[in-house]
Amino acid sequence: MKSSERSFARRIDLTSLQLFVAVCELGSIGRAAEREFIAASAVSKRLSDLETAVDTALLYRHSRGVTLTPAGESLLHHARTVLFGLERMQGELSEYADGVRGHVRMHANISAIVQFLPEDLGAFANAHSQVKIDLQEHLSQEVMNAVRDGATDLGVCHTGASDDPDGLQSRPYRRDRLVVVMPQSHALAQHERITFTEVMEWDLVGLQAGSSISLAMRQAAGRTARPLRQRMQVTSLDAMCRMIDNGLGIGLIPDRAFALMHGMGHLAAVRLDEPWAERELRVVARDFNALPVTARLLVEHLTRPGISTPENQPLAA
Repeated sequence: MKSSERSFARRIDLTSLQLFVAVCELGSIGRAAEREFIAASAVSKRLSDLETAVDTALLYRHSRGVTLTPAGESLLHHARTVLFGLERMQGELSEYADGVRGHVRMHANISAIVQFLPEDLGAFANAHSQVKIDLQEHLSQEVMNAVRDGATDLGVCHTGASDDPDGLQSRPYRRDRLVVVMPQSHALAQHERITFTEVMEWDLVGLQAGSSISLAMRQAAGRTARPLRQRMQVTSLDAMCRMIDNGLGIGLIPDRAFALMHGMGHLAAVRLDEPWAERELRVVARDFNALPVTARLLVEHLTRPGISTPENQPLAA
């Protein structure tokens, strides 16, 4: 390494790179400071020192937060590469640690969190009490973006048509099926199964735009060239059930989620007779082999053969 290269390496510290990435991901020095448990003034000082070290401006600072300069975009790419390399090193070295301890960052979509993860993570926590799991709920696309950007170690979500989305690896986790939920007095409640064409004849209560269910509905509607009669959107499955129970429409919900919320109002669920109603949840990571040992243990727990035993299968509508 040339002396100039050694000098540059000595001017860059990993903590400043981590804070820089956090600020870029959140778009705010204040929010990054809160997430990283450090004073905002200390974050600002490290960013200024980093700009001095590289001898160029990295961020545009304004009243709403910060945005990247062209040089900042370049550094963000390289910083993530460096930090990902450190994650790989940690994963290899953690094999030699005495005992299994640490924490795993995890993002998951609402279907996984409502239906399956409470029991699965509870069993894992009982077996590995020294491992802390940080879980956040996000839309499926946001989960994959967070894994790809290194903002989380693992994701559990619907990956769409591709089992291995661009830049990610994935493994099967669980399956669910969409059912049509409606008041018990609804005209469709006595049907054994319903096509989506029949569903489109009625007002719909849907999940927020960008959710896997919302995207699937819009794609199905697009194939019929008919508009959806979606009158409202909510952010949770229990809110959807309450809206439906009060006569504001019908909606699509995963079958096990509906079974777990059974008793919330006077509702019925009818099987949605469409191929896309059968869905697969997958565990996603950038590189499973590069994960720290604690994260790899969690992946093995979630994807082990036999996890979908009869009592854990999605419940029939």
